[in-house]
Amino acid sequence: MAADPLAEPRALVEQGRYDEALAVLGDAADAEALFLVGRAWAGKARTAPLPAPAPGGSTAGLLLKDEERRALDAFERAVAMRPDHAGAHLAIAALLTPYALERAAAERAALARARRSRRPPEPPPRVASGPDAGVERVLREYGSAVQGDPASLEAVESLIRFARSAGRLQEASAAFQELVRRDRENPDVLVRYGDFLAGEKGDPDAALAQYAQALIWRPDDGATKLKMADIYLDLAAAHIARQEWASAQARLLQARRYAADPRSRQAGRLSEQEAYLQQIRGAQPGR
Repeated sequence: MAADPLAEPRALVEQGRYDEALAVLGDAADAEALFLVGRAWAGKARTAPLPAPAPGGSTAGLLLKDEERRALDAFERAVAMRPDHAGAHLAIAALLTPYALERAAAERAALARARRSRRPPEPPPRVASGPDAGVERVLREYGSAVQGDPASLEAVESLIRFARSAGRLQEASAAFQELVRRDRENPDVLVRYGDFLAGEKGDPDAALAQYAQALIWRPDDGATKLKMADIYLDLAAAHIARQEWASAQARLLQARRYAADPRSRQAGRLSEQEAYLQQIRGAQPGR
């Protein structure tokens, strides 16, 4: 087997000896070497000072460090030579993530202020000329990393984290579905997806479906059963508020399946709601 010509610089990068790695790599001419060049510059960027504020009111926080620009250039050249280079796409996304999130947060804050004041939103922070560091670009890079390595969990997990942080719930949900597909026998992934659906996504019925799948793999998961009980109890409460007594009763029957521990908070909620529903229905004319 032929020796790996990039073994030495790869080891130097792993050891944090970035200047030595760059010296060995020299004028990198292939995608994998360029990827290592990018990793070395990205490593150097972690301890480099922030860039000086740009003139004319540009937002310094959105300006890349010189080392980051060099890293980005190397990564972009790598994917230009090898469009399916998952590592380079993932590295681009990771490098741009904090800038994209900062910009997105500034835009959300401006929109919130505009709603409170009933005025048009402020223009986004003016950014000095440079590479695209927007949310859409970062989502594309993470997506390319996911497609480029069909077995990788890291790329999918990174996409989920970014999409949630950016408030892109549809993209986060799609990434969770991909994670479930790639790690299909892991009940923890199903529970995490269920938590996301029940919380941020606001889709309790979809969350119940994921929790039910998790229980197939881990039938004795008491914590997940209690999560399901809570959802059914919340749904029952909503039906009661709308005076939908039959639907409320059906949800309470479902909750009873999962609130089996009489000492649990959910069992207490169930007893209270059942008693209230019985009282209301008993007071109806003709009963």
